[in-house]
Amino acid sequence: MKIAPTAKALFAGVALLTGACAHPLAAQPSGPANAEVAEHKPRNIIFILIDDLRFDGMGFLQPQLQTPAIDRLARGGTYMPNTLVTSSLCSPSRATILTGMTARNHGIVDNTDSSEEGLTFFPAYLQEAGYSTAFIGKWHMGSATDAPRAGFDKWVSFKGQGEYYPNPDAAPGRETNFNVDGVEVPQRGYITDELTDYAMNWLEHERDPDQPFMLYLSHKAVHSDPLPPPRYAGQYDNVTFDLPASSANTPENYEGKPMWVYNQRNTWHGLDFFYNSDMSMQEYLRYYYSTLSAVDDSVARILAYLEANDLEDDTLVVFTSDNGYLIGDHGLIDKRNAYQPSVQVPMVVYAPGAVPAGAVNPGRIRNLDFAPTFLSLAGVDLPPQFEGHNAWPLMSGAIPTDQWQPDDFIYEYYWEWTFPMTPGTFAIVRDNLKYIQYYGIYDTEELYDLAQDPEEMHNLIEDPDFLEAKVAMRQALFDQLADDDGRHVIPYTRRYSRGSVRRMEGGTRAADFPNSWYVEPNRIDRLDDIFPDSPAKLEAHTRGKALAEFPVLGTGSNTVESASEALEE
Repeated sequence: MKIAPTAKALFAGVALLTGACAHPLAAQPSGPANAEVAEHKPRNIIFILIDDLRFDGMGFLQPQLQTPAIDRLARGGTYMPNTLVTSSLCSPSRATILTGMTARNHGIVDNTDSSEEGLTFFPAYLQEAGYSTAFIGKWHMGSATDAPRAGFDKWVSFKGQGEYYPNPDAAPGRETNFNVDGVEVPQRGYITDELTDYAMNWLEHERDPDQPFMLYLSHKAVHSDPLPPPRYAGQYDNVTFDLPASSANTPENYEGKPMWVYNQRNTWHGLDFFYNSDMSMQEYLRYYYSTLSAVDDSVARILAYLEANDLEDDTLVVFTSDNGYLIGDHGLIDKRNAYQPSVQVPMVVYAPGAVPAGAVNPGRIRNLDFAPTFLSLAGVDLPPQFEGHNAWPLMSGAIPTDQWQPDDFIYEYYWEWTFPMTPGTFAIVRDNLKYIQYYGIYDTEELYDLAQDPEEMHNLIEDPDFLEAKVAMRQALFDQLADDDGRHVIPYTRRYSRGSVRRMEGGTRAADFPNSWYVEPNRIDRLDDIFPDSPAKLEAHTRGKALAEFPVLGTGSNTVESASEALEE
């Protein structure tokens, strides 16, 4: 994708995680004039959630994109480029946003029909505090039903992914209907526009004007297959998007990478055969971004309403995505993995007078922190199951970025049989280092210095200079992946078929193992690879010795004659 120089600088700044970044809109950021008041006064909240929007998919980062309303949010608010999701997949991420819990605790670990039993969604606490609440849009979480959920005064949703356009001839069970407060209503228009109509009607006519309000507007866009409305068809036909340099199938790009990355290239979620089609990513992005334009129209309508009703100073608007999206990075598309374009999401916060205008704040926050932040703004005590933190002091500038001390970023993705090309993935980011390990797969780990290598091209997992860091991060990741009961559990869901396993005939074949894994037989150090990494082990291997000699059965000390010498006579 063609990224403006300023956006490239921003991305490098994200990896550094410190200091201020240059921003095309940040000439003279205004301070949080009434940040202290905002802590105590219940503030209206409009949470706009997009599906699968890439971290840089906004006009102020890519000048060829036309997103004037989103750009207005950034000019009047703060862009937070270091916003990350703890699970980069629709259902788990949405569950984390709504519950303030990680996937290992809320239990919604993939996009199948997981149970919502026992979960409390944060709007329920706002209701108790006197807020009027509405959910409008894509739920796609837990039980496969569009029925209203607890915590919302207004409910408009649909089953599963929904459809961009109504289909009156759909097969039974696949009708394009909305559930409006428990009543099935046929979809009549383009989905982004119609969801916005419902949202505007609630804001203008249905909510209690004497109560603070929380609108959760959850768009289907820009999830595959992104179809724009007629007014934006062909919008980007004359635009050429540059793909990431790592999209090229070269030995240099795959050096040090796990085998699964190369193997995924020719799959449903790989650049060469994505969605099992021969469409180019170039063509796909033209659909993708023209579909986003309808979302931008939606944002414009909401901002116009706030301005016309003198609500801008009393309302926080948050614009973000449920996960990131790869457009050929490392030969991959989609999300799921722990690479930056998968876990990093666009994030703009807009609250005139309370959030600095035209600013870039590189402080790290997670989708895990959204619910605690919203409840704190409402003056509601955080429930004990919440795992995130109130990020309002960071957003408002009450705490400078260099004094914001976020937790380690912990990432979890549980393998799902429907799309088996991405393995179970766990990762930790501490300071500038990211460590990634995989579950249930015969492959290498990864370690990246994000400050020096923001595009994650140079795997340091075997670099002796990073031995101590690797050992410490392995331990920290394991410790922090324990659930609330202290268990380390790998959940899974029921299989119904073989999953999306097709590969394009004549396409990229499977990867080979790393050369360093091929060794001669009968080595004396044959068990060293399962002993914990340590300075002593590194020192022994540097000298060409074994940490613990273990001869092959029947040779050396591993014989009856040699071993029996230790027996007492």
